[in-house]
Amino acid sequence: MEIGVLLDADSAGTDELVTLARAAEDKGIGIALVTGSRNADAWAMATWIAGVTDRIRVGVPPREQGYEPTNPDSAVPSVLDKAATALAALAPERTPPPGTRFRIVAADADDGAIRDAAGAGIPVVPVRSAADMTRLAALVAAPEPEAPAGRPHRSGPALAQRVPGIGYDAVPASLAGRAIEPGDREHRAVSSTYLRGGNPGLVLRPRTVAEVVDAIAFARDHRDIPLGIRSAGHGISGRSTNRDGLVISVGAMNSLEVLDASRRLVRIEPGRTWKQVAHSLVSHGWALGSGDYGGVGVGGLATAGGIGLISRRHGLTVDHVKAVELVLADGTPVRTSDTENPDLFWAVRGAGANFGIATAFEFETSVVGEVGYAKLTLVSSDIEASLYRYGQIASQAPRDTTVFLVTGRARRGQWVISLYAVVDNPDPDIVVARLTPFLELGQLVRQHALMTGYPGVMDNAVDIGPSGQQGFGEPVSRSAFVPTLTRQFAREAAELLSTDLVYFFELRAMGGAISDVPSDAMAFSHRTPHFQLTAMSSSDDRLMAEWDKLRPHFDGLYLSFETDRHPERLLDAFPAPVLERLRRLKAEYDPTNLFRDNFNIAPAPLASETRVAA
Repeated sequence: MEIGVLLDADSAGTDELVTLARAAEDKGIGIALVTGSRNADAWAMATWIAGVTDRIRVGVPPREQGYEPTNPDSAVPSVLDKAATALAALAPERTPPPGTRFRIVAADADDGAIRDAAGAGIPVVPVRSAADMTRLAALVAAPEPEAPAGRPHRSGPALAQRVPGIGYDAVPASLAGRAIEPGDREHRAVSSTYLRGGNPGLVLRPRTVAEVVDAIAFARDHRDIPLGIRSAGHGISGRSTNRDGLVISVGAMNSLEVLDASRRLVRIEPGRTWKQVAHSLVSHGWALGSGDYGGVGVGGLATAGGIGLISRRHGLTVDHVKAVELVLADGTPVRTSDTENPDLFWAVRGAGANFGIATAFEFETSVVGEVGYAKLTLVSSDIEASLYRYGQIASQAPRDTTVFLVTGRARRGQWVISLYAVVDNPDPDIVVARLTPFLELGQLVRQHALMTGYPGVMDNAVDIGPSGQQGFGEPVSRSAFVPTLTRQFAREAAELLSTDLVYFFELRAMGGAISDVPSDAMAFSHRTPHFQLTAMSSSDDRLMAEWDKLRPHFDGLYLSFETDRHPERLLDAFPAPVLERLRRLKAEYDPTNLFRDNFNIAPAPLASETRVAA
């Protein structure tokens, strides 16, 4: 049993407290908390004890009262935070893990009361003498109850970091062995995503459809906590992590198989990354368009859209989806296609996060051989002219040519422009001819161009190791579709880029094959814009104000790159008739709104009909 001791700096001197701390350490007691009327003194004593002991974890109980400016003994919160940070830096393995919950019990509490307190955290008992230590040592030495079969044993400090309101002991047996809790060593590796920091209370990692069903059942029993669904954790919005909530990660579901070579039909599970997909398909001479970064997971992108570097030639990723297997909110596994649950198939191609957890996709791949791939860096002193000229060249280019433009803050009155380009043509001379007009955008200072297979385009992703993603904070991103890149838009965008507000500004060229698909074919309905725009900043309020000035140039937005979660953003992402249809389908397939944490489409009241006409 894990027990801590409480050392009172007001009633004992330094030597006595050190003696008690060393005695606790000798008796196998794992934690010593130092308290006192002056918090700063308590932190100083805790730091001293950490320096003169070897193993015991040392800290100060969380303050229960706020800062009182008129009270000379009330410590400034920032000072206490710095004291805690200093102790953690000096003795990183000797401080209680963040989130550890303690329950201070009375000095005369009996053994039963101490054991009862352990159910809500680590019990901490005030001590004054060696006799107190001897009594607590007996409790510490008592055998720990064995963990139920299939469930890992967790120490007292690990259990003390559990989040109230989550029924950890009720995790289904099929998932318990791989579940990750805040006190587990692996928790740090699954907490954050590509751009967002998090601290989930529980991560479930199903490997089969049956385990996804079990995970969703657990989520239904915990509707009061946040719910994130993760494939690879790259999403810009970062909604696949949270704080003190549940994450269902399908990253282990990552197989790929060829179903029908004559139709170029493949089945891919959601946890596979697009880099892995590209390498699996290249031997067949096939590829699937998939954004511009190989580290993105199949699941998130294939239910949202997929605007990539071969999209002008081959269309969006969702245009190649022929069937989706998913588990609904009530735990029902279903298959959707043009002939099976066609209304749901329409919805999941563009709004899939609201309707279930995808467990597999069937794609019709494209024939893609060697392509020209280039990364060009230019410098411009007239960003307005560069943006306008880019709009002309990119929208008028043959559909085998897709070029994305990235820029950001000015540097000494000049802007660095990065162009990412794919020309889906095996002739190097044609590739050069297609890309040469883009050199008008500025002074070329660096170029990297080669003929390669599609894996060479997707290999820009760094493989995620055992330490996981390292995002932090909350990303701030805005997204929009731009029908035409006019001079006025270029001028106003240049004004935005003349401030220090936006550090990442990207234009993705659309058109071509993207426009070939009817706008009502699926929930993703923005088929006519020539560009998709993303801007990122560190200030949400300031970016919102400046973004509003640009809205007259926009026609909708791409949710995958948006972090503003106000309800009106849904009307930007989905035209009113599309959103209304989605709301009615949501009422049918997820009437209790279980899948609500990723740009939630609220269910509409159902009419008497049980089906919405396709």
